[in-house]
Amino acid sequence: MFIHKHPYKPFIPKNATKLIVGTLPPPRFSMGKLKKGDVDFCYGSIDGQLWKILDEIFHLNLLFEPTKEAILERKDFLIKNNIGICDIVESCTRKKMDASDLGMENIELRNLPYFIKKHPYVKTLLLTGGNSKNGPEYHLRRLLKAQNISLITISEATPKIHSFEINENRIIKVVSLTAPTGTANRAVGSNPEYKLLKKQNPKFNTFDFRVLQYKKFF
Repeated sequence: MFIHKHPYKPFIPKNATKLIVGTLPPPRFSMGKLKKGDVDFCYGSIDGQLWKILDEIFHLNLLFEPTKEAILERKDFLIKNNIGICDIVESCTRKKMDASDLGMENIELRNLPYFIKKHPYVKTLLLTGGNSKNGPEYHLRRLLKAQNISLITISEATPKIHSFEINENRIIKVVSLTAPTGTANRAVGSNPEYKLLKKQNPKFNTFDFRVLQYKKFF
């Protein structure tokens, strides 16, 4: 049994209006065994797509390498754009050394509502995954239910949008984005909007679909 702890504290700029919320980075980040192309920061896996998507949307020309410069580029972007990162899982145990959400057991969650209350300008949560078991939305629902906070459905279309109230009339919008991982490509492939765009342009791919989706909310 492997204990998988989150290697990074929440990174939330003082004036953050949005929070990116995921689960855990791959175990190698907790073990300090990065591979070529990884960046030692949130969502730094070379196999992930979040920073590649943001790089495409904002024309950042980011470095994808294990250097301090690459870390600073990402931090500077987040600060300038008032975006924070606060993953929802603090730790878990795993039987297999992988990054799957389904493989997480004995999960300890971070108190996300606490961080939202602590940062009064936050209005939107951008979840990097939906309500499948152990996904960000799944755990957010658990946290809110434990604190008697109702999650209200705004839109059932992809990406699903919800909201909840915190701190007396402070409304937080929740967007469950398509996960920026290869494992979500099958779900993207079956999406009617993706099929239509693919039919119109055979070169259109799952990465392009995410770029279009994320651009609306970032």
